[in-house]
Amino acid sequence: MKKKILVLVIILMIALDQWVKYYTVKHIGLGETQSFIPNVLSLTYLKNYGAAFSILQNQQWFFFLVTLVIMTMAIRYLWRNSDESLLLVSSLVLIIAGGLGNFVDRLRLGYVVDMFQTEFMDFAIFNVADSYLTVGVVLIFIYILKEEFNGSSH
Repeated sequence: MKKKILVLVIILMIALDQWVKYYTVKHIGLGETQSFIPNVLSLTYLKNYGAAFSILQNQQWFFFLVTLVIMTMAIRYLWRNSDESLLLVSSLVLIIAGGLGNFVDRLRLGYVVDMFQTEFMDFAIFNVADSYLTVGVVLIFIYILKEEFNGSSH
């Protein structure tokens, strides 16, 4: 896939993540919950000073360092393998957009804005970038398993 298109897609995904966060901060009070899809999803504005599931609270330097290392590796790998399988490229694009979306928050605000709360199960409140990361990691695991399976059958 053309590298310029991949960069544009990543930028647009980060822009969507940041817009949803901006909307949340401007229209929902901190800690307030608004129904979005009844019995499925609500919007609850939270400030997350940690990582997923609010672990490692207030460890900003750790997050900066880990994010820089992982994003550098992911971007280099995407750049070198941009003509590989759509599954690999898609997973890397999602991981990069998600990681950078939350990194922008940490740099700009010192925390990550979270807003999506599932109503049908007890789950951590998350954001668009977290969704990108989750789907990207699942896809890269599928890619790895597929490669391992195809490699072992020869």
